[in-house]
Amino acid sequence: MRHYVPFASTFAAFFTRAYDFIRMAAISQADIRLAGSHAGVEIGADGPSQMALEDLAMMRAVHGSAVLYPSDATSAAALVREMADYRGISYLRTTRGSYPVIYETAETFPIGGPRCCAPASGRRDPDRRGRHLARLPGAADRLAADDIHARVIDLYSIKPVDTETLVAAAAVTNGRIVVAEDHHPEGGLGSAVNDTLLGAGPQKLWITHLAVREMPGSGTSEELLAAAGIDAGHIESAARDLLNAA
Repeated sequence: MRHYVPFASTFAAFFTRAYDFIRMAAISQADIRLAGSHAGVEIGADGPSQMALEDLAMMRAVHGSAVLYPSDATSAAALVREMADYRGISYLRTTRGSYPVIYETAETFPIGGPRCCAPASGRRDPDRRGRHLARLPGAADRLAADDIHARVIDLYSIKPVDTETLVAAAAVTNGRIVVAEDHHPEGGLGSAVNDTLLGAGPQKLWITHLAVREMPGSGTSEELLAAAGIDAGHIESAARDLLNAA
């Protein structure tokens, strides 16, 4: 035994072609690390054939898998190190472009843990979670100008999920949650949040789920995110609507 640690990387959309092998690797109790790039509509001009919009659902369904979605270079590097020691199938989702570095290099990102980037404060607290941390602060700032304070959670570990953190956040925000994800609505981040909170027992929950519900086209990242209803403006509007409805 040479004790190699296997990694495989390609466009996230192309893992659909290898899904039988991934499934059988889990059945065989193999240790394989997968990295899928060019995920979501934000890859822009490449068009829908290259956009992975079902990869989170596909990888979450693999028995014993870990599904990870870093938000910057620091968390991506840290999660690759975590994957190297993970037993079973692990999957890291990335996108095409560069993003601002959010975290200090010394910070840790254990599998199974989220990161709270902005604590809720004040008297009205919609809870918004998801991948688009580069866009969320702008929406949060506009909400704060109207005395609406948002807790932003980087749920970088989509499977396993830290149930305690999500339940605590829902309690602080009186159950008002907006989930925003660059993925089809079925089986991704929103499903992970719903499954976790519903499995935690009876709670008052008002959840708005923003996801890619129509077939995307080709354009700039900003155009496609807006068309899908998952950009900062739509997240801000969803938070306001949720407060009024709740």
